[in-house]
Amino acid sequence: MSLTKRKPTRLNGYDYSAPGAYFITICTYNRRKILSEIVGDVHERPAIQLTQYGILANEIIKKIPERFNVKIDKYVIMPNHIHLLISLPANSIRDERASPLQSKQHSVIANIVGYLKMNVTKKIHEINKNEIVWQRLSNDHIIRGENDYQKIWEYIDTNTLKWELDCFYNSETER
Repeated sequence: MSLTKRKPTRLNGYDYSAPGAYFITICTYNRRKILSEIVGDVHERPAIQLTQYGILANEIIKKIPERFNVKIDKYVIMPNHIHLLISLPANSIRDERASPLQSKQHSVIANIVGYLKMNVTKKIHEINKNEIVWQRLSNDHIIRGENDYQKIWEYIDTNTLKWELDCFYNSETER
C-alpha cells in the first residue's frame, strides 16, 4: 500500500518567522461544526454563538499575543474553522514549548498553530477524551501589501454573512 503524497502548504524557502502579516486558517477534523453556530438570518448581520469547544479555543487564542509577542489583528471562530490575521513584529518569539511534536527549526507561525491546536485539544479532551478536533494541516497566506491585508480583513469580517448566504442558497437548491 503506497501512501498518498501530500501537497506542501508552505511557500518553499520562505521564513515564516519574518516580520509581517499572515492569514491562517485552521479547520476541524472532517469539517465538523463543533466550534460555533451562526445565528440570525441573511436579512440581518448574523452573530456567532460559540459552543463549549469554541469558548475553549477563544481562551487559547487570547493567550497567543503575550506568549509569542505577536499581534492578532482579527480572528473569527466559525462552526468548522478558525481564521486568524496575525502580525509578527521583528522581535516575535519562537516558542520552543509550543508543541513537543515540532522540531526547534519550525517558524513562529508553525509554533502558533501548534500551540493553538495542542492546547485546545487538551482542554477538549478534559470534556471528551475521544474527540478528534483538527485536520492535520492548516492553511496560511503571507500578506503581500496593504490591499491584500484589507481584503483579508474584510473576508474575516464578513465570513459569518457568507456562511449564512451559502447555507441559505444551498438549502434553497435542495428543495
